[in-house]
Amino acid sequence: MYGKAFAPEYQGELKSALGVNSSYEEVLATAGALRRTAATPLEEARASLAVAEASRRLGRVAEAGGAWTSYRSARRAGEPGAMAWALWSGGTLARQCGTLPLARRLLTHASDLAAGSGDRIARGYCLAGLAETGRIQGDYEAVAGLHEELLAEARAHGEARHIVWALSGIAQMRRNTGELDAALEMFQESVRIAADADDARGRAWSLRGVADILSAQGHPERALTLLSEAEAICRRMDLASALAYNHKMRGNVLYRAARYTGARRMYARALAEFRAIDEPRGAVLSRLGLVKSRHFLDRPQALTLRDLDGLEHEVARIGLLHAGKMVRAFRSQLSASPEVSYASPS
Repeated sequence: MYGKAFAPEYQGELKSALGVNSSYEEVLATAGALRRTAATPLEEARASLAVAEASRRLGRVAEAGGAWTSYRSARRAGEPGAMAWALWSGGTLARQCGTLPLARRLLTHASDLAAGSGDRIARGYCLAGLAETGRIQGDYEAVAGLHEELLAEARAHGEARHIVWALSGIAQMRRNTGELDAALEMFQESVRIAADADDARGRAWSLRGVADILSAQGHPERALTLLSEAEAICRRMDLASALAYNHKMRGNVLYRAARYTGARRMYARALAEFRAIDEPRGAVLSRLGLVKSRHFLDRPQALTLRDLDGLEHEVARIGLLHAGKMVRAFRSQLSASPEVSYASPS
């Protein structure tokens, strides 16, 4: 069994003042006030960590660099566990900004610090960060086992938030390798656990996963309804990145339903949102959706191929293996059929 979700990144006095569903503006206000009055380096480290994480999730990349303030304060305090949490935040920020090699280095160092400090939860989050970095890159073979290991550990300790993360990650890999039924079952379990544990953020991400599968199985209206439900959660909690991915998925659903005008509109919206929060992976995926939608709205094939060249260069630069496969798959689709004029059904 599992208990209510909790947020281990809120530590010390913040542990009782904030919860997993606190809005990030509330986190910034509470943690910022505590940081200004911190009496010890450890208090400052904990407050700076919360500020960094809230800023990152709001898409405020410059302010999220406060993870280094947290690290320096934790080092002055001689607290390797707090140093691990700070490096976890910095590594997660690096991944969000598309600097995957740096993310892996920081998260590996964070994991070692956490292990040495005896902070099992910090070590689990750092390993999860490494697993997610590999999954986002598309190196499923390398990280599938780690996802399963972390899921088993989270279940053994009844940590609902971590269970939801691991289930969603494994489901995403299975979805991307064509195991739609298995992926749907895992996303649905993730939704149920998140709801029972009062983990609104985890529920929003999991609903997005269910919507993706339903759309791929030919149920666009059900998918759009779930995305609207998830969007309301994202807006309530100020989840900038999750909201942008929600809009990108709405574009996917519309595209699969051959509603290309609507898809183009949603991809353009998501792209602007990703650029505003400096998240290159989401921006690349939105650009790919835009290219594909525009192609089916009478864009000359030569221009589409030029756009794909630019995208292929970008995904190679970031190191996104799965996205690269999607770009190449669409290029193959184009080369396999003569250029024709498409009429938009939307």
